[in-house]
Amino acid sequence: MIDHLIITVSDFEKSRDFYQKALQPLGFKASPEFGWGPNKARGAGFGIEDMEFFVVAGAAVKPAIHLAFRAAKRAEVTAFYQAALAADGRDNGAPDLSPEHHADYFSAYVFDPDGHNIEAVCHEAE
Repeated sequence: MIDHLIITVSDFEKSRDFYQKALQPLGFKASPEFGWGPNKARGAGFGIEDMEFFVVAGAAVKPAIHLAFRAAKRAEVTAFYQAALAADGRDNGAPDLSPEHHADYFSAYVFDPDGHNIEAVCHEAE
């Protein structure tokens, strides 16, 4: 099991604001800003109970990556998608079933400010 994930982002404020708004419908809360690493780069964490995902100022990760965040309900997937688009995310796939994965795989996709493919997915039946 992964304990946490850190990605560097090209525009810390823009990415912090994007993730704070996009992940809120999934129950994620943001940490206060902190200094990270030897140069004390600006960073922030996101999580439900513990901080699990962090963005830190620096050169954006290249090539772009895919991150999938689990949603408890399909409505959370839709709320994530709407919140991410409202936070200047770019559409990469509206909420829908993906039966090629399995019968109840309900997901939505957006590109974050650095072009990473961010997904919210619910594996539960309606």
